[in-house]
Parts: sequence; C-alpha cells; structure tokens
Amino acid sequence: MAEPYIHKIKYYECDRMGITHHSNYVRIMEEARLNMLDCIGYGFEKMEAEGVVSPVMEVHCSYKKTTTFQDEVSVQVSVEKLSALKIKINYVMTCRDEVVFTGSSVHCFLENGRPIVIDARFPGFFDALADYYA
Repeated sequence: MAEPYIHKIKYYECDRMGITHHSNYVRIMEEARLNMLDCIGYGFEKMEAEGVVSPVMEVHCSYKKTTTFQDEVSVQVSVEKLSALKIKINYVMTCRDEVVFTGSSVHCFLENGRPIVIDARFPGFFDALADYYA
C-alpha cells in the first residue's frame, strides 16, 4: 500500500457556506486513483498509449464531516475487489486525524470500446493492483 495522497482544499472548491462542495470529493477520488496508478507504474498515459481506458461504472460516497478552505485531506486508496474485468477501489479521506469521507468507485477495462481481460492483457498491472488489496 502506498503513501496516502494529499489534497489541499482550494477556495473555489468551497460553497457559499465555506465548506467543501460535495461534488469535489469525487474529483479528489479521481486524483487519488490517478496517483495510485502512477505509483504502480501504470498511469493514464501508459495505459492510453496501449489503447486501454478504464471508465467509471459506479461511484458511492459517504460524507462524514466537513472540510474547509486550505484543509489538507489525506486519501488512502485500496482495492476491495479485483477481477479480470473490473476493479472496485475504496477511498478513506481524513483531515486532522478524523475520517471525513469514505467512498468507492468501480471501473472496467476497455480496448477499442470492448471489454478486455486485464490479467491476460497486462499481467504486471494486474499483479500491481493486487498489492493494493484492503
């Protein structure tokens, strides 16, 4: 498991009440997922150069506490489920040692618009993802 991804809340991410708008947590999830992929050596650039994309199939969010401008949110990413066709990723966000958000996203793998068996097409990538099991 890699080091947590750190996101500092920006002013434009806050609503009129001064708290982080709920939609931004999905963006932070995406940032943390991309960071995880970069850390294991399979960033978007590499995958897309190979013709593989990983669209979002599902997103689930649970908001626990608010965050505000300039808060640093630490995001721990883990793989809950990994199959040849799909992956489910969990996200736990903390701020000041308190859980502020939990969520998950499910992704598939496509090449030329068709599903691919990721462990056969990219066995090293599949093995690297397996290291992120919760």
